[in-house]
This record gives sequence, structure tokens and C-alpha cells, in this order.
Amino acid sequence: MSVTFSSPPQQELAPDQEATPDCARFPRYGRHLEHFVPGTVFQHPRGFTVDKGVARSFAAAFLQANPLYLNDEYAQAHGFPASPVCPQLVFNLVLSLGVQNDSEKAMANLGYYNAQFLRPVYPGDTLRALTRVHDCRERGEGKPGIVHIHTLGLNQSDRVVLQYERKIMVPPSGRPPAQTPTDRAETLAFPWQEEAHVELPVANGPYPKGLTGEKTYLEDFEPGDIIVHEHGRTITDEHMYWTCLVGNMHPLHTDRIYSTGLGGPMSGEPIVYGGLVFAWLEGLASRDVSENALWELGFTEGYHTQPAQSGDTVAALSRILSIDPGPPELDAGILTLQLVGVKNVSGSKALGEFGPDLFIKENDKKKLGKEKISSKIFEIEQRFLVKQR
Repeated sequence: MSVTFSSPPQQELAPDQEATPDCARFPRYGRHLEHFVPGTVFQHPRGFTVDKGVARSFAAAFLQANPLYLNDEYAQAHGFPASPVCPQLVFNLVLSLGVQNDSEKAMANLGYYNAQFLRPVYPGDTLRALTRVHDCRERGEGKPGIVHIHTLGLNQSDRVVLQYERKIMVPPSGRPPAQTPTDRAETLAFPWQEEAHVELPVANGPYPKGLTGEKTYLEDFEPGDIIVHEHGRTITDEHMYWTCLVGNMHPLHTDRIYSTGLGGPMSGEPIVYGGLVFAWLEGLASRDVSENALWELGFTEGYHTQPAQSGDTVAALSRILSIDPGPPELDAGILTLQLVGVKNVSGSKALGEFGPDLFIKENDKKKLGKEKISSKIFEIEQRFLVKQR
């Protein structure tokens, strides 16, 4: 069905109408601390249909070496109908969809926890996101509090593709809220899985070889291995493009007037959106640890310990933590590793200078009587389902 209607030529109206500043409106987005009521569910606006060009460009720009995200024939040989969307892009899209409701007024992103990629996303799929407030902890009158949220990414069939937890530091508004931003917590389904199950295809025949390295199968790793990834990546103002492309609307990443107008240590040039830093670091590591992965299962205990800005060069190191059995149908095992990111220093130099301290959580340094590492920017634990040879 369509509609046809008359549209007369547009006439200029502005010269005959006086602009009255008293009529100005100043829309604001994001939520203050008192708006995060435990149990409340936020349905995030817009949604995002992932096309093949965006999926392919992201995988290339963020240095993914796993042909699963680059090569349709390779993906199909592994049972996928086509190359799935890189999980890092899925994470960045789902997180960014929630910024307007969750963190546009946040002062800091405190960490990522219990992220699980439950099923593949393919080009043409449409993602949307929901967040439920798990906890809101005040820290004293006038002080920013800690908000703990659960977020779901769903596809067009309402099937969960990603779920994760996040903690953010949010300031209060200084006045009682006029109303709770949403009263639909009881009417919005929130299909969080406490015991999550991953759904992956099974290959019909032997895995193809020759498109990945020979030293990145499950048997090539041992717990305790430290892998220093050779090259770094210099970030340019491109980060603003990618921030906008994935839909992150926090002005700290794209608005120089906003970022330079902040007080304290956050004042200065726009800060690179942390999800992109994570994606670059994972990409730098992918040739050495995950190019033979069948899937990224997820991550936890992820912290941005220092910000990155345009002009910084980031580098990565991985430490193998454990190797566990995977589903027997997939002839693969679960590789758990710790990914550490540094800036403006090579991974080998950072390891030589800081040694084991590089892999200690920065928040634990004080109680251990150790100094924090100013060049360390990120730490997280990841799990990959990696093929056996």
C-alpha cells in the first residue's frame, strides 16, 4: 500500500518570524544516577542492520586475521552459511546502541563482565539492544555512584546473540527525579540466560587448511605461555569515524569542545572509544592466538586502565591461562587467555621493563604495594573455541 498527496512548492518563512530565545529547548540525553532503578528495563532506540560492506571493513580495519570473518568459502566449509560478522563488531554495535540510555552521562566505564556470544550474526541481520539495571550503589551525597547493568543484543528473530554485564560510574543530578525514565520493566521481556548455551554450526567435512598459520592450533598452546605480538597500531582521527559508524553517541569521543571543556584529568582531546581499543588489540593478537578459532566465546574482567587518544600507538600481549575440552562434535577446545594492551611502547619493551607486573590487575597493585603502569591501557580475559590440528 502507498499514498499519494499534493506537495506544493515550499515558501521561505523565516524572515517574517522572529526568533525568541525564550522558546529555545535544550534536549539532553543519558541518565543520572537516580534514574537507574534496579529491575528497570531500557529498550534502546534505533537498532542496526549490518551489511556485508560494514562487516568486511570492520574486520579489515581492526586487523582480524581469522578468515572466518573474511572469506565466505572458508566460513561455509566450517558449516556457516556465510562469513559471520566479527564478534567485536557485534559487541561494539550492541554497546553503542545502549549509550543514549546507559552511559551518555557516565564519567567512566569501569569494566566488562561475563560477555557471551551465543550465536552468529550474519550480514543482513538487524540488531537491537535491551538493558536491565541490576544494581545501583550510591557512594555519598553528591558523589558519583556505581551502576551495574545487564545488556542483551537480539537479532530480528528476537534471539539473543550477545549478553554481557557492565559497570559504569554515573553522577547524580543533584535533585530528585521527576519520574522514572521508564515504567515498562514489567512489560518488556528480558531473556537473559543464567546458564547460557552457544549455538554454532557443524562442518560437513574436514576443515580446510592452508589459509591459516601452522602454529595456532589448540595443541600449539600451553598454560603459562606469554605471546608478545610483534606489531602495534597507530590510531588516527579515524577513531571518530568508527565511533559514529557503530552508533556511539558519547561526545567524549567525537566532540573536541566537549572534551576540552571537562575538568580534571579527562580534559583534553577526544578519547578513543574503549570498545575500538579492545577491537584493535584483539586484532593485533589474532594472527598469533585466534586465527584458527571457530568462535569467540566471550570475555570477562575487562578494564580500560588508561585512555588512548589520536596519535597513540597501541600494542598487545597475550598470556595463556587454560586449555579445556570443547564440544566433541567440533573437534576443538577452549583456549582462555589474558589480553593486555599498552600504548606508545612495544609489547617486547613493556614485558622487558615490567615483567610479571604487566599481568597483574591495575586495581590490585595498591594492596600489593606495587606501582600502576602508566603505559598499560587495557586488560581482559577471553575465551576462544580453537580447532585441534
